[in-house]
Amino acid sequence: MNKKTILFGLTSLVLGGLVFTPKAVEAYRGDPAVQGPNYTQERHQAMEKAFETKDYNSWKNLMQGRGRVTRVVNSDNFAKFAQAHELAEQGKIAEANQIRQELGLGLQNGSGMGMGMGRNQSR
Repeated sequence: MNKKTILFGLTSLVLGGLVFTPKAVEAYRGDPAVQGPNYTQERHQAMEKAFETKDYNSWKNLMQGRGRVTRVVNSDNFAKFAQAHELAEQGKIAEANQIRQELGLGLQNGSGMGMGMGRNQSR
């Protein structure tokens, strides 16, 4: 009886984790209306300034290597990434997502993963 209780408890924990984890993981996927886990007003203002001035180094320092985006976005494509940010803030989500896909940033279902990464594509 004790083994059944433990097994049932563990199964419940695993299933409960599967139900709640995807929502937490997908909280921020390019939607400027959703605050990310590292949000503070000061950091937000610094990020906005980095995007406005196209200051890759400031953005990179603020990101501190967090997330896949820091492996995809670099000094060469940061201006394009900043443009996607501006478009998203203007409510032009489809246009912003198009740029994100061009940069190789996956969107919700993983589309765009690796696009243009290490491949020579004509544009």
